[in-house]
Amino acid sequence: MIDSTDRLAKVVFQPSGRRGSFPVGTPLLDAARSLGVYVESVCGGRGICGRCQISVSEGTFAKENLVSAADHLDPASEAEIRYATLRTLPADRRLSCQAKISGDLVIDVPTDAQTNRQVVRKRAEAKAIVPDSAISLVKVSISEPDMETPRGDLDRLREAIETASGHDRLAVDPVLLPMVQTTLRKGGWTVTAAIHSDKNSAPTITALWPGEKEAVYGLAVDIGSTTIAAHLCNLQNGRTVSSAGTSNPQIRFGEDLMSRVSYVQMNPSRLPDLTKAVREAVNSLIGKLAGDVGALRSDILDATFVGNPVMHHLFLGIDPVELGGAPFALAASDAMVLAARDLDLELNPGARVYMLPCIAGHVGADAAAATLSEAPHTQEPITLLVDVGTNAEIVLGNKDRLLAASSPTGPAFEGAEISSGQRAAPGAIERIRIDRDTLEPRFKVIGVDAWSDEEGFADTIDSVGVTGICGSGIIEAVAEMYLSGLITEDGVIDGALADRTHRIRQKGRTFSYLIADGDVEISILQTDIRAIQLAKGALYAGVKLLQDKLGTDRLDRIRLAGAFGSYIDPKYAMVLGLIPDCPIDGVSGVGNAAGTGARMALLNRGHRREIEQTVHDIEKIETALEPKFQDHFVNAMALPNKVDPFPHLRAAVELPERKELAQTVQGGGRRRRRRV
Repeated sequence: MIDSTDRLAKVVFQPSGRRGSFPVGTPLLDAARSLGVYVESVCGGRGICGRCQISVSEGTFAKENLVSAADHLDPASEAEIRYATLRTLPADRRLSCQAKISGDLVIDVPTDAQTNRQVVRKRAEAKAIVPDSAISLVKVSISEPDMETPRGDLDRLREAIETASGHDRLAVDPVLLPMVQTTLRKGGWTVTAAIHSDKNSAPTITALWPGEKEAVYGLAVDIGSTTIAAHLCNLQNGRTVSSAGTSNPQIRFGEDLMSRVSYVQMNPSRLPDLTKAVREAVNSLIGKLAGDVGALRSDILDATFVGNPVMHHLFLGIDPVELGGAPFALAASDAMVLAARDLDLELNPGARVYMLPCIAGHVGADAAAATLSEAPHTQEPITLLVDVGTNAEIVLGNKDRLLAASSPTGPAFEGAEISSGQRAAPGAIERIRIDRDTLEPRFKVIGVDAWSDEEGFADTIDSVGVTGICGSGIIEAVAEMYLSGLITEDGVIDGALADRTHRIRQKGRTFSYLIADGDVEISILQTDIRAIQLAKGALYAGVKLLQDKLGTDRLDRIRLAGAFGSYIDPKYAMVLGLIPDCPIDGVSGVGNAAGTGARMALLNRGHRREIEQTVHDIEKIETALEPKFQDHFVNAMALPNKVDPFPHLRAAVELPERKELAQTVQGGGRRRRRRV
């Protein structure tokens, strides 16, 4: 063991090959983050999620000029020992959030720990948008200067542009000053000017080109906590010409929003790193989008950005710590127009950025954009709009009244807190069905077209493996277990069914249901069901509070926004009790509605005014302050609900009869009598 605390140890991460030297005593997870090596961490470094597992490659590495050994990490901490006792930690694995460096190391990040390689499922949804962008192009010609007219070229050019455009007293972006004369002469005294004109800022000349400029573009970006989606649009005709997505690199600082807030709180000097990471990812997307259509970055003159409040603040370089606790104060909530260069965006030097408004502390600009896209505020039907994430964003109402709230669902629907959970990536189970007679499962895996019981599955599954279960899969698994009688309405696995199927297995004082038993065992544990109950109960309770405030139990439409919402089967979402009762054909996924709203605000100034007014009018409800939240939450723990009758669901699906268990074991380990 190396005791010196003032020396540096060399650490190499594989398979990335990234390396660095770190003071002895540095947590391995911190070393990985500093090098940009992805190691998943859901719990914020508390040693309870087990996602940050690594292994030490032991031996002499001549190329690296180091000797790596397992004892070059400090002994296991209490948290690590507790995790290994309660869960499964292979003998050759350590939790990198707990393991501290004490000597030179070669670290292997196992493939099964690299679950951030999710499928980016964000695209431009088809929607007709009437173009009326903040950018207009004006082509003008001016006379050459002469000795008798000593006025500056810029002043004469501005007058010509004002006359041609109808704008009075145009401002000129200072970035243009050094290039005006060169551009005029290169164009033979004919130039095309771009004018940015929006309510929130003075009309300004932001770009110049010699001669005639035909096409200019705008950028609409949805910054999600796990993925970033960007769309390039032609500002003249409103067409989306290219779309692209990428993982949000901030994942290496924390898997979910609160983990990132916690990271900044504990490491305030690292805030610029989170901001830089997301801006660099956006710049990478900009390069790809421009390249797709043969455009230049300088052809992009306007941009709109949406995101949840934490992403909104981190993108702007604002400390998000205040969002981590009551009263969840936003540093800025109104719409803003900013210079793209001030945000380090690689666009035209004079490009502008429009930030859509945030609704409340945990209901962000992404929810505002989704509201703009789905427009419940313009329609008669009562619409529920939900974007399921770590904090579910909820909007409810119609043209007469609109309310919004957030509910702390946690990361269970994203695969975290689930024993075999992972993000939507090749190898993840995304669909599941359970035979009502045999209790045998069949499932569908991302990356393989066939179901597990179909011909061809065995021939193709080796290419991706069966590595875990993602959000849509865990929802269907729990719902199917309920419909099959494997669990009661209270979410308790019926151990008596072990007589009917080998898939019911005892796990300590509770039971589990085995889905797949290959290289990786994938089972639904009692604790997994409880995590889903807690998450869906919080979401349902939030919706019920808004219904209470609106004074109605009626729901005409439910719209599930975001990539996750698009892949949820509405029937199973209702069986689970994730959403209230509604005509099933009135429930649908609306894809990347936030991205659609961002495109609408990019292409039409009227939509900017519309969402600004709508956000101003929305009634914000803070669920944490509502005494009825707990009552709704307790009822919502049952499947689908303890008190709500769900008539539309019962008309479409045969729900099981209430099951009597003489004695059962709760997920928390306590044994008690209960009635069902």
